[in-house]
Amino acid sequence: MTISFKGAHFPKDVILHAVFFYLRYGVSYRDLEEIMAERGVDLDHATLNRWVGKYAGLVAEAARYRKRAVDRSWRMDETYVKVKGEWVYLYRAIDKFGKTLDFMLSKRRNKAAATKFFARALEANGLPCKIVIDKSGANTAGIKAINKMLKGFGCPIPIEMVRRKYLNNIIEQDHRFIKRRIRHMLGFKSFASAASVLAGIELVNMIRKDQFTPGLRPFQQFVQLAG
Repeated sequence: MTISFKGAHFPKDVILHAVFFYLRYGVSYRDLEEIMAERGVDLDHATLNRWVGKYAGLVAEAARYRKRAVDRSWRMDETYVKVKGEWVYLYRAIDKFGKTLDFMLSKRRNKAAATKFFARALEANGLPCKIVIDKSGANTAGIKAINKMLKGFGCPIPIEMVRRKYLNNIIEQDHRFIKRRIRHMLGFKSFASAASVLAGIELVNMIRKDQFTPGLRPFQQFVQLAG
């Protein structure tokens, strides 16, 4: 996947530096405007907002298939995010070592949303041997739906489902990085912008976990993933 910067009025590295800085650190767009000005780049906070909304999700999507291999024992859970004053659901999955597998923002928390998320995670990470969830009926139904589809494709062994809340503590702790990063934001104005920004935050969290190219500095990895 190639990300186009055609038509941008600033160099690619400047745009990516601003986007990465916003995603990684707890700064506002106005603070970032000042930081960029100190580096000799004059732009307004509205431009920074547009850059993050446009490029964060694109870089995150380009990175989905480029991370290092993950374990086949998964932990899945969802957390809440407020968009335009209403709660939506951020589905997240990690492996038993805490490496991020996938994530998806959804307006609904039901069987259809859970099934869609599991299918998305399988597409990017392959088939797990086990998925640990809490006692959510929607997530249980989602795994059952996936196993039914796998059986239809000739897969003889279903994914083992483990419903133990205490085993899911690792992903609940992992939620904290995401929640801490968005706590000081003024709120998301649209579902699309929320999905893009959250995907970018998840990506820099994955970089922090050494899921791509550990020998490079975090920003260098971000630029590399942008292509």
